[in-house]
Amino acid sequence: MTDARKPTSPIKGRGAASRVASRFDATTVEGVDDGWGSVYEDLAEAPKPATTVTEERARRILTTNQSPDLGFSQSLNPYRGCEHGCVYCFARPTHAYLDLSPGLDFETRLFAKTNAVERLREELARPGYVPQVTALGINTDAYQPIERRYRITREVLELFAGTKHPVSFVTKSALIERDVDLLAAMARENLVSVHFSVTSLDNRLSARLEPRAAAPHARLRAMRVLADAGVPVGVMVAPVIPMITDMELERILEAAFDAGAREAGYTLLRLPHELKEVFREWLQLHYPDRAAHVMSLVQQMRGGKDYQAGFGTRMTGTGVFAQLLAQRFRKARARIGYGRFAPLDASRFVAPRKASAQGELF
Repeated sequence: MTDARKPTSPIKGRGAASRVASRFDATTVEGVDDGWGSVYEDLAEAPKPATTVTEERARRILTTNQSPDLGFSQSLNPYRGCEHGCVYCFARPTHAYLDLSPGLDFETRLFAKTNAVERLREELARPGYVPQVTALGINTDAYQPIERRYRITREVLELFAGTKHPVSFVTKSALIERDVDLLAAMARENLVSVHFSVTSLDNRLSARLEPRAAAPHARLRAMRVLADAGVPVGVMVAPVIPMITDMELERILEAAFDAGAREAGYTLLRLPHELKEVFREWLQLHYPDRAAHVMSLVQQMRGGKDYQAGFGTRMTGTGVFAQLLAQRFRKARARIGYGRFAPLDASRFVAPRKASAQGELF
């Protein structure tokens, strides 16, 4: 059962403002004002929701996809849910499979796969395993705040480095600087690339959109640290939100290039499943004066709907506004001087030994 009462104000430090109902919920509760004016008091005065982490044992750790829109076919996610709280996160609806809300639950009720390294070692050691570039933390950020405590990403990266297995990252976190030693060593063997997702350079807007992600200037600093260490660094302007962040496209590309990024991409705002309700709620709380206009532009780029999931257009949309955005990106990318990274090298892979109860002598 999910409490579907509507909030009257945002929650400081959180992207979502309520526990938006899951599409699988059998029952929801809706508040109705009976004239006493108290229906929303508990929502406004309730203690700020704390983050809880459940440790879980994963059965499998590598996942595959056949999407032509993605630049990878294999990924690994150390965590489920993400404390960054990005209100636009396309992964929010996955929390519905856990009988949890894609709203507040997604950013407050997290799951850590504490046996990730064990499972990864088993899968890499399977006979016939074929190495391919693995996107680490693509669904939820591998360097979100709880990584400081659990260090699962660090352990996984150590195994990938030890087996000379190629890895790519997309992150919003400056915590990745912690692992510059491993990343630099892997970069020397063409085994790693890192893209930073930057949505806005405006600190105040970023704090509303992605409240617990690294501030924009911290991401640019992390880009420079990694680039100076020889790690291939790129930028993803993602997502571009019409009438909220689209005017920053060129400035973000310029700032990232100055910080050492040499490859660039962008994606358009995607609103699958419950995410459309989470985002609409955010718009009404932060930008009520332009909420209708924003959604009108979104629908113009999605064939009159909030979202279309078709391959080939789901990342960039269709229509005049989407075409203009694509043209702006292409021109800015060429003018600034972005290029393409060389493919990562999967030929160096050395399979790990299977774990033995007797240990190893050598």
